[in-house]
Amino acid sequence: MITAAPREQSIDAMPMLPSLEQPAAPRDHKRIGSAAYLALTGRHPAGAPIDDDRSFDSHVLASVLAVAATEDGAVAERAGLAAADLANLMAQWFPAACSMGVAWRVEDAAADDEEIAMVRDLLLAHRSSEGDVGRWLAAMIARRAIEPNHLWEDLGLRDRAELTRLLARHFAPVAARNTRNMRWKRFFYRMLCEDDGLVMCSTPVCTNCNDFELCFGDESGESRMAERRREVSLQAAVVATGASRSWSPE
Repeated sequence: MITAAPREQSIDAMPMLPSLEQPAAPRDHKRIGSAAYLALTGRHPAGAPIDDDRSFDSHVLASVLAVAATEDGAVAERAGLAAADLANLMAQWFPAACSMGVAWRVEDAAADDEEIAMVRDLLLAHRSSEGDVGRWLAAMIARRAIEPNHLWEDLGLRDRAELTRLLARHFAPVAARNTRNMRWKRFFYRMLCEDDGLVMCSTPVCTNCNDFELCFGDESGESRMAERRREVSLQAAVVATGASRSWSPE
């Protein structure tokens, strides 16, 4: 089970915290996600255990906040959370990192984007868990769904299976209706259309549709934080190689 990050964990995370807390400063997008996750949980994302429901929820919440921290703009907005919700989330799940959460908030609430609101309300109407986590995740998923990558990637998760588990845990009626394993963003919009009595597709049979790959194509790949960690390692290796070549004995 992942508990609140112990104070000792700050040793590895501290070099990146000034960047996390000062949006105006130059941001190292390739390291900041892993550093944010570490500051929240005391663990690196690649090795975080998710054996039980609480540890899984902690991993998911930290992943969304961490990936939002890699992007420009207020983390609260990028994660889809109001200031009060972010404050409550940090207090309940990551109390050792609450000071970081203060810097992540946005006080001026923008008007709800209609598309985000529709997906959020769809998820809220099909919740299968009690408490705040499901409500926060409905808002977070809806906000991240407007980003351009696979939804599991834009949630900062390690693979699509984690997204499927998340939806089955907190939004089981939605997960149960995706019997053909459609891509989740496409499936959300299909549900919205069907619930309103609309027809989303021009062809009645998916296998006859020219857009079949858009709805059912492969969603495997390397997670965004893993990709950044790999790029940082490669860059460090290049720098080290260059330094060794520049030195020559007299």
